[in-house]
Formats: sequence, C-alpha cells, structure tokens
Amino acid sequence: MPASRYHVWMANLGPSEKLLRDFQSGLIGWGEFNRRYRKELFESGTVDQRNSTIKNHGQKFTLRLLQTLSKRTTLTLLCHCAEAEPHCHRHVLRKILEGKV
Repeated sequence: MPASRYHVWMANLGPSEKLLRDFQSGLIGWGEFNRRYRKELFESGTVDQRNSTIKNHGQKFTLRLLQTLSKRTTLTLLCHCAEAEPHCHRHVLRKILEGKV
C-alpha cells in the first residue's frame, strides 16, 4: 500500500519475521502463533534481536499510546492479509487495544 494511503506505519507492533514465517509455512498453528505474538508484544528489552529487517522498539509504549488514542478517535489496523482473514495478528492486536485480553 502506498504511504499516501495511511498516516503511520508502526512495524514494531507486527509479529517477528520468524514467527510470521513459521505460521505462514504451517510449522505452527493459530493458537501457538497467537500465544507467541502476545508474548513478543509484552516482553522486556529495548530491541528485538530476532528481526533482521524491522527492529522492534518500545512495543509497550506504543500499545499504551494507541489505547489512549483509540479512546479519542478511530484507529484502523492494516495488514497485508486479506481483510476477511480470521488468522491475522491485527485481530489479536485489536483485542489487546480494546482491553479484551
């Protein structure tokens, strides 16, 4: 998607590259992906060493920021997955932001 179609790309809220590859290749199922993705979002440390391309910085801060913003305005979560895809990290992220997890 061209950058002109969105305001902010927060790559640090996506799953690690390895986790995403493991799920997409069928090495792990949705339940295991869901569990490990949540763990990644809330783990300590300033840099996620598992990602060679995208370095995750400050996930906890970013989550708190988005939770605050979501109380004031509409947030739209995007992903390369089809919108109707039920097994996408954005659904897990939405539940976390809504405080349902």
